Amino acid sequence: MTSANPKRKYPKPGKTEKPQEYPGSEEDMQSRPDYGKDSYEGSGKLEGKCVLVTGGDSGIGRAVAVCFAKEGADVLISHLPEEEEDANVTLEAIEASGRKGFAVAGNLGDEAFCEELIETAVEKLGKIDILVNNAALQTYYEGIDEITGEDFAEIYRVNVISPFWLAKAAAHNMKPGSAIINTASVEAYDPTETILPYSASKSALVSVTKGLAKELLDKGIRVNAVAPGPIWTPLNTHGSPEEELKKFGEDAPLGRPGQPVELAPVYVLLASNAGSYITGEVYGVTGGSGIA
Repeated sequence: MTSANPKRKYPKPGKTEKPQEYPGSEEDMQSRPDYGKDSYEGSGKLEGKCVLVTGGDSGIGRAVAVCFAKEGADVLISHLPEEEEDANVTLEAIEASGRKGFAVAGNLGDEAFCEELIETAVEKLGKIDILVNNAALQTYYEGIDEITGEDFAEIYRVNVISPFWLAKAAAHNMKPGSAIINTASVEAYDPTETILPYSASKSALVSVTKGLAKELLDKGIRVNAVAPGPIWTPLNTHGSPEEELKKFGEDAPLGRPGQPVELAPVYVLLASNAGSYITGEVYGVTGGSGIA
């Protein structure tokens, strides 16, 4: 049984973790994140909904996909080809919840793939009610001299332009009452110099979120974002050097990193009819750091 004290609810997992090569695998982590398979209880908030989650193979994306399924949704996830093993674990958890699960491998930096992904989601699921733009690229740099213009371009293509492509294509297939949720970051508000292109891309995604919310208002489509703080996922096993990985998240006011399942209720709220008056907003889940 976990502690009721939020500071002690989960351990500090980085002490024994080893860095991985990009893109990182949840199955290869020493301390596996809690994605809600056993710890999350659904209550039918998304019954009958059809959802696309990018980067749904692991981390926050896996938690969102699994918890949405536990709330009654059918889910299609996208992932990189080399993340198939993790994706299969996510699909097993979705199907164990009694819902339909599908996975599509590909590169979100390719506009044609993004358009095909929306088409596939509609074909497999029958419709698309919710789009979660969660996939992201993060790279660690020793200093500014290591960062090139190409680095910015590659990271922006995946983290900013791809969510725009997907939202644009999805909106043509969505009915009033649908929702788009983008995964931003506390980095948009308090950037870390060693991951500067990533931080800047998340700032841009916040702007895209607010702009799309205005654009799609007349269609009855809500657009919001979640801005996580330090969350224990494979993204950080290749995004931080080993000495920083060992103390990952300890500088948050709660003294530990968050677990993916701890973000899921916010995504559920923004996706569900309970969030009908919420659009153009950014919800921080930062362990007390805030996003002001």
